[in-house]
Amino acid sequence: MVKVEASTNAYYPARSRLYRNGRVALEDFPVAEISDHLDAKDGVIWLDLCCPNSEQLQVLETEFHLHALAIEDALSEGQRTKLDRYRTHLFLSAYSVSLNEETGQLSTNELSAFVTPQALITVRKSPAVDIDAVVRRWDESPDLAVNGVGFLLHGLLDTLVDSHFDAVTLLDEAVEGAEDLLFDDDLKHIQGVQRRTFELRKSLVQLRRVTLPMREVVNTLLRQDLGVVTEAMQPYYHDIYDHVLRATEWTESLRDLVTSIVETNLTQQSNRMNMIMKKVTSWAAIIAVPTAITGFFGQNLPYPGFGKQSGLWFSSLSIVILAGLLYGVFRYKDWL
Repeated sequence: MVKVEASTNAYYPARSRLYRNGRVALEDFPVAEISDHLDAKDGVIWLDLCCPNSEQLQVLETEFHLHALAIEDALSEGQRTKLDRYRTHLFLSAYSVSLNEETGQLSTNELSAFVTPQALITVRKSPAVDIDAVVRRWDESPDLAVNGVGFLLHGLLDTLVDSHFDAVTLLDEAVEGAEDLLFDDDLKHIQGVQRRTFELRKSLVQLRRVTLPMREVVNTLLRQDLGVVTEAMQPYYHDIYDHVLRATEWTESLRDLVTSIVETNLTQQSNRMNMIMKKVTSWAAIIAVPTAITGFFGQNLPYPGFGKQSGLWFSSLSIVILAGLLYGVFRYKDWL
């Protein structure tokens, strides 16, 4: 197994496979032997590089006649999901995703791929991309390996799209949980709705940026003039396209739902504030009654009952009756 030095001075193993007549003929052979295997027209090669540097990709540029712009994109971070067509090869930029169920935060891992008539070269910009899952996908369908590069590319795309679908499924469950919190009586849960919905909306925006361009990528690969997808592989690519459409539409509907949750939460907060203001105003009105009466009877000028016990009883009864009357009216109006 060849050791590849990444630009971060960390070493990651380069992985390789050689398919002949639909079977794995050789694995993890040195990169220097690629030329020998390419000379045999019946061989199909997969080469995986994790965090490579520019020198390593320049070697492949000469070996596979890769375009300099494609090499530059493979080394650059933050490429959009796309499929570029060059004279001798195709260049794919895509992402695998994963969701933290506790925080609702979406993680994206970028991957590039060069597609030639005889080879699929995957360039992982992070070891977090699960290339083992892609290999397992290939091993689960050995009968399709006779379809060459189209078979290898299908396994790669199917794994990436499955990660998108898994993420949107988890986001759907998280959105349902946020909906339940809207009508929870626990104040701590209510206060957490806004933060939770913000994280979910941000994750959905990120997921949409990843999934939406995949429709164009898969649709382009289905074109007959590219010669990548054989007739036998077309139903499998159509299945990927269907998954991409479902994930995209699901993401769009969840974005609308999260927006609705945010608006509902704001409306509920406004309603709660109105209820609090009603209660505060009602109690202030009730408290104002004894304040007004005691203020009147506390003046230094003579009035009916001034200096007599009857004045005390009259003021006390006035406070109790008027305060009780206001309390009853506010309770009837459901202000208290």
